[in-house]
Amino acid sequence: MTETLTGTDRSAGIAYSALLKEDTHPVGDALRSESPMAPGNTIVPASIYYSRAFHDLEVEKLWSRVWQNACHEDEIPEVGDYYVYEIAHLSFLIVRTGTGPDDIKAYRNACLHRGRLLRESSGRGAKNLRCAFHGWCWNLDGSMKEIPCEWDFPDIDKKDFNLPEAKVGRWGGLVFINPDRNAESLDEHLKGLDAHFEPLAMEKKFKAVHVAKVIRCNWKVCQEAFMEAYHVIATHATLIETLGDANTAYDVFGNFSRAISPRGVPSPHLANQPEYGQPEDARMFSKFRHPLSGHLYERKKLGFVEITDQDGGVSVFTGQGEWVEGPLTQADPHLCDWIGGEQLPGDDPILVDPKAPEGTPLRAYLAELERQRLREQYGDALDVDSVADAELIDAIYLSVFPNWHPWGSFNAINYRFRPNGDNPDEAIFEIMLFVPSPNGENRPPPAPVHWLDPDDDWTQAPELGMLAKVFSQDTLNLPKVQRGLKAQEQQQVVFASYNESKLRHFHQLLKKWLEID
Repeated sequence: MTETLTGTDRSAGIAYSALLKEDTHPVGDALRSESPMAPGNTIVPASIYYSRAFHDLEVEKLWSRVWQNACHEDEIPEVGDYYVYEIAHLSFLIVRTGTGPDDIKAYRNACLHRGRLLRESSGRGAKNLRCAFHGWCWNLDGSMKEIPCEWDFPDIDKKDFNLPEAKVGRWGGLVFINPDRNAESLDEHLKGLDAHFEPLAMEKKFKAVHVAKVIRCNWKVCQEAFMEAYHVIATHATLIETLGDANTAYDVFGNFSRAISPRGVPSPHLANQPEYGQPEDARMFSKFRHPLSGHLYERKKLGFVEITDQDGGVSVFTGQGEWVEGPLTQADPHLCDWIGGEQLPGDDPILVDPKAPEGTPLRAYLAELERQRLREQYGDALDVDSVADAELIDAIYLSVFPNWHPWGSFNAINYRFRPNGDNPDEAIFEIMLFVPSPNGENRPPPAPVHWLDPDDDWTQAPELGMLAKVFSQDTLNLPKVQRGLKAQEQQQVVFASYNESKLRHFHQLLKKWLEID
């Protein structure tokens, strides 16, 4: 039985603040900081996830006015390099105009003559910005250079035909743009964020992986799946033995929120469960006992899962969780996908669960393993001996309004979520992994984006490692959520007071930006 009522408004699992007291290294102020959202459930209309009118409102009052993470400055390292950033039907051209760190401008990516896109994709070394339709041309600084047959435009003054600019700001090596030239500064929008990256600043990391894919759901549906640990108990059975989900800490700070899911502790949902344990020959991707049911899931051949129940009965399901034969008629579809679905190259050498030496707390042991790995990989470039255990092992995931999700200092993950053009039923989901620069300073070139087709499994991007399997579980839900939102009778979504407080915070900010009462 999973944890339900506890007699309080929190999980009965160990509080994150108590875990920090057991840390073997000094814990920074940012990690200790607590700023929970005021309690209460939030209800939003289901239509905000599929209405074209609501999408248009977002374009008008959000995407046209808000700071948004557009690219990395290393993607435009030289003068004349440019990056095309698109959000909904809006398109911007981000250009390196000079040799200084702030010599970056962002223009509306459209010719002022007949509206053709100036560039369809990112590129290098442009001397100017010439439209491929009629040849109208602008200098890199946005000033107009020439008009073919200028004599035929007697009412046009070139001084008045500079490319319209968006505001540009930089943080941690990332380039942000805001189409609203009267907007607050980026520093103000990101106020307080720096403190959460003190152990390892973002500018000391480089983009080692970038994978993108269109998901058949609204961009908000997509990002909300990655803003809480409430779904872990039903979606990620392989995590709940060593990850605190219901006792995740949630806090909100201005324009961003934070969740911290502790590693090295069991889910509170297991507190009153029989301890089934894993078989000695368990493997992460091919043989795993479900911690809640005790059923053993095993791959005998790709695409199928053999499930042995507590009575020794054997049932067979497809990798999609569909019954084939046997006494069990229901199975965990996410664990079926994990075991029987598409697999990473090299299959499965990974043991399920590291065991700490007797007398050593598991969290401390996991942190020391990570310190050892980082020392071997980076040497003196990283001072891992002054870093808290929690910074090294816990899932620390921040969400910066409206759509950028950087994970904490020693976590590599960064997410970005965008609407796919003007289709409210599709999102562009991008996964970027930022890792420490080898020498701590000079960043290697950023990885190019690897686009997957909408129906591709995440294992088609092996550079994601075992995270690919986690993302496959997550995105298995999302198209079904999008369809279900339209099928609902009550046409509303209700968010948990605490476990979904990051989502509540997001919708509070969204209503403010969209000027909705």
